[in-house]
Amino acid sequence: MRDTSLYSPDRRPAAALVGATLGLGGGLLALLVVLLGPVMAFGVVLGLATALYVLTSLHGALIVMVAVIALIPFGKVPVGFSPSPTFLDGALGGFLAVYLLQWMSGQRRLLRTVPATAFALIFAGLVLFAYLMGLRHAPLELRTLRTVAETVAGLLLIPVLVDVVRDARLLRRLVAAIMLLGGLSALIGILLWALPDPSAEALLNRLGRFEYPVGGVLRYRQDYASVLNERAIGTWIDPNAFGGFLLMIGALTAPQIFSARPVLPRWVALGTLGLVVLALFLTDSRGSMLSLGAAFVFIAALRYRKLLLIMALAVAIAFFLPATQRYIAKIEAGLTNQDIETQMRFGEYKDALALIERHPVIGVGFSGTPEIDLYLGVANTYLTIASHMGLVGLAAYLLMMGSAFVYSAAHYRAIRAAPLLDDVWLGLAGGLIGVLAGGVFDHFYFKIDLFQATMTLVWLLLGLTLAAVRLAAEQAECAHVHEDTRTVLHNRSGW
Repeated sequence: MRDTSLYSPDRRPAAALVGATLGLGGGLLALLVVLLGPVMAFGVVLGLATALYVLTSLHGALIVMVAVIALIPFGKVPVGFSPSPTFLDGALGGFLAVYLLQWMSGQRRLLRTVPATAFALIFAGLVLFAYLMGLRHAPLELRTLRTVAETVAGLLLIPVLVDVVRDARLLRRLVAAIMLLGGLSALIGILLWALPDPSAEALLNRLGRFEYPVGGVLRYRQDYASVLNERAIGTWIDPNAFGGFLLMIGALTAPQIFSARPVLPRWVALGTLGLVVLALFLTDSRGSMLSLGAAFVFIAALRYRKLLLIMALAVAIAFFLPATQRYIAKIEAGLTNQDIETQMRFGEYKDALALIERHPVIGVGFSGTPEIDLYLGVANTYLTIASHMGLVGLAAYLLMMGSAFVYSAAHYRAIRAAPLLDDVWLGLAGGLIGVLAGGVFDHFYFKIDLFQATMTLVWLLLGLTLAAVRLAAEQAECAHVHEDTRTVLHNRSGW
């Protein structure tokens, strides 16, 4: 009989290596548990696994970035020095790094772009220029430099997404992921609002490990004399920022309720929209609710008229429900300038206009103001941009946002002819309409020192909108070429 041992490989070295690796991994995990505790040890392991996933999958990195925005937008890596990098920094940096590595390794070729992306690059350049000009009257601070770099990196998402999203199925998967993660964020906000205040406070305080504020984190609507109601915040700290996030998710989801080719089962989309609208109502953010209404009007005017009937019915019911009377009264007080918050905002508008009048061209930058009687801080996106970057920066921002709609209008027939893209584009464009309307009431759509997560989601929606139009235009061009070829062949055969 043949001695098979002469032909079979010796597996003992490989087994020893695997055993040593498992032993070393187990020892390191035990050390982490002893030094950091089980929760932090689990977080470290999960973070390392996520980082490995981000660095090996471009599309996975994008999903991780959306998950960070939706679930832990202000989380920072507990590294023990300041300023600590945020989880969003890691996800965004990993995504851009993998994209660059694909070009360097030859995995990605033939850059896809659209004319509208030039405005994003111009605006990013103006952000850097305004920051550098602001250093003439303010010291160089590492924290401000980091936030400016984060803003520029976020703006680079726009041309990168136009190149990365090269087929309709990928775009639909990304939109589905944004909807689901947005619905999960809304559910967390509702559950925290429904819990007794001490329990919700204790849960949110656990995020202090990731440099979230601790103690007194719940937010309430107040007047001069009393506390009126708790406002839902989820993991977003600020109820208005949470509302701005939810309005983008709501606008993205609404067309899927009526779509013939929804990205998710219709009942899932309907449940997600219900969670988002309920959570948005609980934030008590009047500006975000009105902005979501503007997005719905846009969607209804272009495609689904029945949405107008649903909105009218919802408003009519709201006038008679006891739970909504205070909300309606607050909106009426805001529109008539009868509440303290609106009066304070008009004061901020006046001061911001004074700043812009003194520094109209390129603003005062992002590091501070040159005069002691001026300050940065106004609840209006457009005045915020003009304060930091002047009227030049504001014009560039409006051109960047408006270019998406000009580009879409030029290819609207192609969008309507693409059944996998038309309702996806409609939701993305509706989200941008909500952002433009919300900018009148709030500043977190461009507030680089506090709301990087909200800003990054805006750039992400803008990039995906342009990608959707590019895909529709390419499909229409291919169909046109195919039709011309078939006509030529037909004519030749006839000849």
